[in-house]
Amino acid sequence: MTEVHVIGGGLAGSEAAYQLAIRGHAVLLHEMRPIVGTPAHKTDRLAELVCSNTFKSTEITNAHGLLKAEMRLMGSMILECADEARVAAGSALAVDRDIFAAAVTSRIESEPRITIVREEVTGISSPCIVATGPLTSDSLATAIRERLGQNALAFYDAIAPIVARESIDDSKVFRASRYDKETSAIADDAGAYLNCPMTRDEYDTFLDALTTADQYHGHEFDEAPFFEGCMPIEVAAARGRDTLRFGPMKPVGLKDPRTGREAHAIVQLRQEDRAGRMWNLVGFQTRLRIPEQQRVFKMIPGLADADFLRYGSIHRNSYLNSPAALDATLSAKDDPCLMFAGQLTGVEGYTESSATGLLAGINLDRCLSGPDKIVPPATTMLGGLYRYIRECDPKHFQPMNANFGLLDDLSSPVRDKKRKRELFAERALNEMKAWISVHSLSLVPTTTAQ
Repeated sequence: MTEVHVIGGGLAGSEAAYQLAIRGHAVLLHEMRPIVGTPAHKTDRLAELVCSNTFKSTEITNAHGLLKAEMRLMGSMILECADEARVAAGSALAVDRDIFAAAVTSRIESEPRITIVREEVTGISSPCIVATGPLTSDSLATAIRERLGQNALAFYDAIAPIVARESIDDSKVFRASRYDKETSAIADDAGAYLNCPMTRDEYDTFLDALTTADQYHGHEFDEAPFFEGCMPIEVAAARGRDTLRFGPMKPVGLKDPRTGREAHAIVQLRQEDRAGRMWNLVGFQTRLRIPEQQRVFKMIPGLADADFLRYGSIHRNSYLNSPAALDATLSAKDDPCLMFAGQLTGVEGYTESSATGLLAGINLDRCLSGPDKIVPPATTMLGGLYRYIRECDPKHFQPMNANFGLLDDLSSPVRDKKRKRELFAERALNEMKAWISVHSLSLVPTTTAQ
């Protein structure tokens, strides 16, 4: 039995540790919380979600949904736990954070081959998977830079406020999911999202307040680029009067049942917990000061008396220049058994981070047991994501979400966008199944033998 180290108990690290354990390895899973905290985490649980509570779409014609479907074929433990903690969110896979983290922690603690070590790691040696995420401690970040000979890049990530359900004015909002898409087994007939419709005048007044509100500033904040998918709402608003109406406040597909029409703009709130007591302002990541959040966000129809259970905030995110520092399997170029996974590698998003942890666990096992390490074909979403990291120009490397632009194009042009995505998904899943079969990945047991 080979003893391996996994550093970081987030989504990627937990998935990697589990995949190694079910393949027969003794795993030391190092997590520095609660010995050393971070600016964003609140608990010592594994896989704690610190930003949104959603893993995004489950539809395979959506890039994130397709990636999840591929991960399920590969035996993802993280997605099994997400299913256990699922809350209503239309076609998205949203979870109760507490139930989800508890489920992952329980799965890891129940694996006899995994030992959780609560300590801050300040050095690395192989065989090891480093999955410490965007909030890697300064001492470990220094060790990584020294080991790889590369400086880490940095950006700042913002999180959205959460309000209490009982403080929302139901006379001003309506329940619906965009285009009436629902997860019928979870959501009730009223719709998964709370929608706050705005008239043109309300939108203009809100926009003026948002773009002139007082923000947290600092030299580091102003110099570091934001990742587009987590851009603060006020930064996006400053790009133009209609930017939000074509982004997080788009009204399309949401008819107000009281008027039968689409509003000029809409703010959506998504359920955070299974009991429905906490609701997240979708897309409203922010670096506004707390008094300004209270003032500006209470201008949203239905939120005049909102009780903020969590205010938006901003925190430092670090990631490696992976195209320059790592090989095609996200391993150190001079040591195939020193691997990296999660957001530290430059993937962005819960699903993407978990997927890299899953593949890292599979590949570290292969590195130790003899077969060559593997990456799915670039016709799959996971394979396309890895190819992007491998082939991106190191001078311009930025974090990347799953998207259909990562995939090889179809052999024949297809003009219809929906049909094209259906064909992308069909091809990806077929090729993922073939890849799994060729490499005998489906033979891995789903639970550890006692």
